[in-house]
Amino acid sequence: MSQLIQLFPLLSILILLIFGAFLTPLLKRKKIILKLHIAINSLVTALSFITLFYVAKFGPFVFQIGHYPAPFGIVFKIGPIESSIGLMFSFVMTMVMWYSIFSLEKEIKEKRVSFFYILNSLLLASLLGIVYTSDIFNGYVFLEVSTLAACGIIIVKDKKENIKAAIKYLLLSSLGSGLVLMGIAFIYSISGHLNMTYIHGEIIAAASDKTNLLLISLILFTIGLGIKSAMFPMHVWLPDAHTNAPSPSSAILSSLVIKAPVVFLIKIYYLVYGIEFISNSNVFELLLIFGGFGMIMGSLFARRQKILKRLIAYSSVAQMGYIFLGIGLGNELGLTIAIYHMIAHGLTKSSLFLSAGSFIEQTGFKNIEDFKGIGKEMPVTLGIFTLSALSLIGIPVLPGFISKWNLALASIESGKIYLLAIILISSLLNAVYYFPIIINGYFGEDNLDGKVFRSKSKPIKELIPVIILSLVMVAVGFLSGSVINFIKSGISIM
Repeated sequence: MSQLIQLFPLLSILILLIFGAFLTPLLKRKKIILKLHIAINSLVTALSFITLFYVAKFGPFVFQIGHYPAPFGIVFKIGPIESSIGLMFSFVMTMVMWYSIFSLEKEIKEKRVSFFYILNSLLLASLLGIVYTSDIFNGYVFLEVSTLAACGIIIVKDKKENIKAAIKYLLLSSLGSGLVLMGIAFIYSISGHLNMTYIHGEIIAAASDKTNLLLISLILFTIGLGIKSAMFPMHVWLPDAHTNAPSPSSAILSSLVIKAPVVFLIKIYYLVYGIEFISNSNVFELLLIFGGFGMIMGSLFARRQKILKRLIAYSSVAQMGYIFLGIGLGNELGLTIAIYHMIAHGLTKSSLFLSAGSFIEQTGFKNIEDFKGIGKEMPVTLGIFTLSALSLIGIPVLPGFISKWNLALASIESGKIYLLAIILISSLLNAVYYFPIIINGYFGEDNLDGKVFRSKSKPIKELIPVIILSLVMVAVGFLSGSVINFIKSGISIM
């Protein structure tokens, strides 16, 4: 039984590729395609949950793929971090796919629906591959597949603005890919290996003679993956892509796609270079600068937006700033909270984008001003939106607050007290652009005048996946102690 469970990470990827990507084009009936993909994503989520439970009970494991052991063969290393992120990715994708059944055809042409599901199977398979692999080039290949699939779910809407957004994303992502590939080439020239564990052993031996080359490769990885994960100021592709994509695509892009490159970057920092080498470089200071500016500038840009989805997109830039700040602190608590915030933000932002998509779908409006009084017409949806927004603002008990509180503690622990001001200012800015939407949605006689109670509400059965996302998000806040301790146990063995 133990050997069978250790097969689950690879099995999840194969199920998505074989049944989700390659079998779907052979099917003609739309209902069969929809049921197949919900079943596939649900199965992958179940396998991911069992994998996490196994890791929690028996500890991390290494799964060898094929007949050749490392360093020649590819291996998956599954620990607390990998199993947690893998479960979050598969669960969020399942909820978004479930929601898309009721809304996708209102945004894209019917003949493109099956194409959308094919792309998302490829996307989830590649994202899980990035999370699980211990081979640096294998991770790069998965990263490129995820980029192409992400471009596809943007362009699937087949509008002029979607094509422009996808091209911008593809061009900048290609630049990031080139930098990452150059970094891999440098690392391979030094170590002669692609397996992260074996690379690290060679780097330790060659560090004194190849310091400059290692630093160059480290910067290449940081900038290249920073572009792909929308690190400020390399975020310029994100607002257009997230704003113009169909709402399910926006939710996936923000909650999943920009997280995977960060996971890959953490693996490279800690498994390839090692904490000693990273600490002696200036890369953590670089991440603190980028993360701090991202937290403030992302929020300032969000505050200026008139279109709801564009505001939420810029909010993602600010939230990624929290993640990079946590990594840049260079201590165990900072890294732990960076990973915790990836999980929390993935759940929160997917719920937020789907709620915003429901507003747009039911009213036909896009501008924030047009959603005054929407709480009377769509009370349940605005309630979900409010809960997610309050988490990002940092209201106690919700996961956004847990992240900010612990980032503050990690900043104090690292001796960087000045970062508390950045965290506080960013939180206040979050409130400045989210509270007016909530208040205008619920209150004010002028806002509610002429509105009919629940006149634009979606049926509850269509909102169930978004409600589940919100409930799980709240649970991650309430159970934050257990989640954080589980993640910390994974960091201690990196």
